[in-house]
Amino acid sequence: MEIVYVYQKKRRDFGRQCVFTDRKAEILADIEPNPSLAKDYIDRNPADIAVQNTREFSEHEVNTETAEFTENGMNHVEGGWPRDVDCTEVEQVNRFRKKIEKDEGYQHQVLDAASQLEHLIQQNNALDIYEDYFPEPSVAAELEPPSARTINVLRDPQKIARSANSLSWNPDGSGRLAVAYSVLEFQQAPEGMSYDSYIWNLDKPNAPEQTLSPSSPLVSLQYNPKDVHVLLGGCYNGQIALWDVRKGSRPMATTPIEASHRDPVHGLCYMSSKTGTEFFSTSTDGQVMWWDSRKLDAPTEVLQLDVNEQMMGGIVADFESTMPTRFMVGTEQGVIINGNRKGKSPAEKLASTFEGHHGPVYSIRRNPFSPKYFLSVGDWTARVWCEDVRESAVLWSKYYPCYLTCGVWSHTRPAVSFVGRSDGAIDVYDYLFKQAEAALTVPVSDSPVRSIAAAENSNVIAVGSSDGAVTLLELSDGLVNMQGNNEKAAMAGLLDRETSREKLLASRVRELALQQRIRSARPGGTQPVPDDDEEDPVAAAEKNFWSSVDPDYYEKQSASRLSEPAVNAEA
Repeated sequence: MEIVYVYQKKRRDFGRQCVFTDRKAEILADIEPNPSLAKDYIDRNPADIAVQNTREFSEHEVNTETAEFTENGMNHVEGGWPRDVDCTEVEQVNRFRKKIEKDEGYQHQVLDAASQLEHLIQQNNALDIYEDYFPEPSVAAELEPPSARTINVLRDPQKIARSANSLSWNPDGSGRLAVAYSVLEFQQAPEGMSYDSYIWNLDKPNAPEQTLSPSSPLVSLQYNPKDVHVLLGGCYNGQIALWDVRKGSRPMATTPIEASHRDPVHGLCYMSSKTGTEFFSTSTDGQVMWWDSRKLDAPTEVLQLDVNEQMMGGIVADFESTMPTRFMVGTEQGVIINGNRKGKSPAEKLASTFEGHHGPVYSIRRNPFSPKYFLSVGDWTARVWCEDVRESAVLWSKYYPCYLTCGVWSHTRPAVSFVGRSDGAIDVYDYLFKQAEAALTVPVSDSPVRSIAAAENSNVIAVGSSDGAVTLLELSDGLVNMQGNNEKAAMAGLLDRETSREKLLASRVRELALQQRIRSARPGGTQPVPDDDEEDPVAAAEKNFWSSVDPDYYEKQSASRLSEPAVNAEA
């Protein structure tokens, strides 16, 4: 195959073209003599004068030096497994390992590798090749107060105001941001509203880099973590569209209406698979559907969100690659569902639920450093939960006067999270500094905040609002860099302590409830019978009050109370 590369250059860069022709002389200027100037004339012989009848122009070009960057990546995929063995299944992996360990050839290979490894270990013991002769100074905690500044605002090019409902950063770190625009208010979409969503390039923020043109407005949008050219979009009419940005603005594939959701697709999440094409979606129609992007004709599996004989609508979904069989769904009834796809029945798949909020759950995000803990945002609070404690959250914010609309964890610090508010501001929480109050509040817009996306390995976060503007905030170093080498361990210790405390409180509550049921079941009435060794809390409080205010009055009151039963008995 012959490889040809054509270098293109504009015609103006070659210089002016020379054209030589024969023509007669032309008079360009005719100046009449002035007799009054003749007396001032001085004859000079010889005389040489240069005359130019056109204006003089100068051309100057300046170009600043550009920094050249190179990106080198390595994709490691676990291989060597037979086709009939799924490496994500623990039982199949253990069975295959036991089979290999019994092979005689495996034992000989291990012995040969052990002899070579022993030789290398002896070399390392003699000379430490990994010794750091110039150690870097230890990372000290940032003493400056947390701060954030606005570096740019990406505005919707359409004249009709639409909300920026979903944000997704490109996984390759190229600074590209996909934004889904739509109007979610019921039957409030104005006539002539555009259905387009856009991909922005932060290096050229004046206009969108690429347009996504679905058949219905996009409600959710997500990049494929394994293929940076592929995007998934959940539409307002319940369909799911698949884009390959190399093939234009129209979707490459779309799910049929009869096999799609019946309500807007609010939640989309890619799953960890060998092909990188599997994902699941949820909607307020009360269904969770699993798909394969190679065949979008029908879902591979459908699950009804039926919890305790109550159908619930999904608002948001989350998936953690380290837990391949687990998924999470936040519902509009305030219940958080921690599901297991490998369950044999729908009840087993939806066995774990959390009574999270009084209203719809708008955001669920697992902590990237401790996946067992997750953040939920809904009604007027943001809460941190542990999978082991279902009765209550381990950390929670104060009750705000306005609704909270979204929230995410930081990808660089395990103790930092971002929460969006309906009054147009975002709160930054640093749980190692404060647990119940925000460490920083940043006003972003006059409109409610709808979405937040934190870029990986960067100090930039994107905040989308209901007026269609996406504000890019640059965080200070204290909110991005680890506060010491042990921040991850400190955050894990904090969460473990709070989890233990909640477990003790939950067990105490269950114990009190059991005692209450036992007392209610006693003969002689349904009212609880107080124990003899327990003191009445009201009487104890009254005793403390009067003993500190007026001890004489309290003694008189006590004496009169003691004499009343005797008088009544005599009567």
